Amino acid sequence: MQLVKTHRDTLLRPLQIVSGIVERRHTLPILANILIRKDGEKVSFLSTDIEVQITTHAEIGSGGEVTATTVAARKLLDILRALPDDNDVSLTLSNKRMTVQSGKSRFALQTLAAEEFPTVAQAEHFNASVSLPQKTLKHLFNMVHFSMAQQDIRYYLNGLLLVVDGKNVIAVATDGHRLAFCQVEVEQEFPRQEVIIPRKTILELQRLLEDKEDPVQLDIANNQVKLTFADIELISKLVEGKFPDFNRVIPKGYKNNFTIGREQLLRSLQRAAIMTSDKFKGVRCVISPGSMKISSTNADQEEAVEEIEIDYGGDSVDIGFNVTYLLDVLNNLKCDQINVALGDSNSSALITIPEKTDFKYVVMPMRI
Repeated sequence: MQLVKTHRDTLLRPLQIVSGIVERRHTLPILANILIRKDGEKVSFLSTDIEVQITTHAEIGSGGEVTATTVAARKLLDILRALPDDNDVSLTLSNKRMTVQSGKSRFALQTLAAEEFPTVAQAEHFNASVSLPQKTLKHLFNMVHFSMAQQDIRYYLNGLLLVVDGKNVIAVATDGHRLAFCQVEVEQEFPRQEVIIPRKTILELQRLLEDKEDPVQLDIANNQVKLTFADIELISKLVEGKFPDFNRVIPKGYKNNFTIGREQLLRSLQRAAIMTSDKFKGVRCVISPGSMKISSTNADQEEAVEEIEIDYGGDSVDIGFNVTYLLDVLNNLKCDQINVALGDSNSSALITIPEKTDFKYVVMPMRI
């Protein structure tokens, strides 16, 4: 039975969309497969790792039959990528094998029964539904994703906090050493909802979301979030747990602050980072009226010193930071200038964008 006959690129796109979450090694072998359902011309592609599920559709079916099967995602993707760009491709199902044919190339792949494929059950009730442009949600995630923890025992930090509150949609991420906060305003108004979206889901969404005004429908349930955009539906489990109170972490009322060129500070810190040791990524910043001195040393007694002139008339502050945390935020921002606010050598620093209140980055000091 012929499932699909179409141009290579037309088949490649839906496969690329769903293949991102497929694990190469899994306790359940069938999870290395994708589920392909055909109903006449409509063909759906579905992948899951039990935590996240992605579905997309394409009108590429041939014949009027209704059928479903599962096939190894990576193998099918690799075959299609290796075929010439301008070729047509057909997928045929026969005797539990899928044949991929293009020109004079033919590949026979093993399939597993569709009935055995474990799909994620969709929540029956959603507490809130938010619609916002794809580019807005992508921007929110881009501004904070680098602060998410990786494999922290405080599992609630291995994700991103999404807060819907009134007309504000807020994203917050922290690994306990730094915290990034970003908010956007939407036209609708919503009751307050807080959910923690897993790290893997956020990284996948950054890959899938585009810089378009097209809407994303965001449905929030108690233990699940569903995002629908373009011809993609993504369902993800949520991380259970209580996220730290970010409002208490963000410092207020610092009197020592200055504005500095983002690019200039980034370059100076990159040079100073060369002399830090691999384990101990510390740089020392001495801020005094008119100047900022950045220095680093390592176990071999090597040293780097950078000095930047700044428009500053506050107290002298001698403070240490993990240089990676500063480079992360400076590389991620796209603005020309940043504002740095400081308390003393034992207080966290606050980095913001001048004349904007929608982004805040807090970084803890370290002993040098």
